[in-house]
Amino acid sequence: MAYITASVEYGIHCLLWLVDSDGRPLSSRDLAELQGISPSFLAKIFPRLEKAGIVRASEGVRGGYLLARRAEEISFLEVIDAIEGRKPLFDCQEIRGKCAVFGDTPPGWASTGVCAVHAVMLQAEKAMRDVLAGTTLRDIAKAVDRKAPPEFARDVQGWLDTRFRGRTGKVQRPLQQEVPS
Repeated sequence: MAYITASVEYGIHCLLWLVDSDGRPLSSRDLAELQGISPSFLAKIFPRLEKAGIVRASEGVRGGYLLARRAEEISFLEVIDAIEGRKPLFDCQEIRGKCAVFGDTPPGWASTGVCAVHAVMLQAEKAMRDVLAGTTLRDIAKAVDRKAPPEFARDVQGWLDTRFRGRTGKVQRPLQQEVPS
């Protein structure tokens, strides 16, 4: 997690649209255009999310992506690790042993054990990973729902319906879940 790139930010925003898609697959092209980014950029992100079991693909004209699990089961940390890979926050260069005063051989006290700077970075990384692991897509979707006016969701749904109609000639209704009798 040396650097969390824009890929993660866009990936999370796309996943948030899938949280409340009511079983309707959304294409990566539509998700990209909804956010004003290149479809090819997003097309590189979704296979990583699929490989990590975060989304699943639905093929065909009506195809796209759906969450593979419930939103409350998908943490931000999982998404970040799926997109970026698991990387350390800090890459210690062992600078402590390169002081000019030491010459070619640093003394043991200067190079033994974990570097004090690295120790703080490890502690910070653990805290950050804990927060990210404890935050789910559902948590953030609820926060967005509280902030956005109700017409925003309606406007986005209308935009997606128009996009779908352009591909198929009709509006797709969300998949109905079978309710046991």
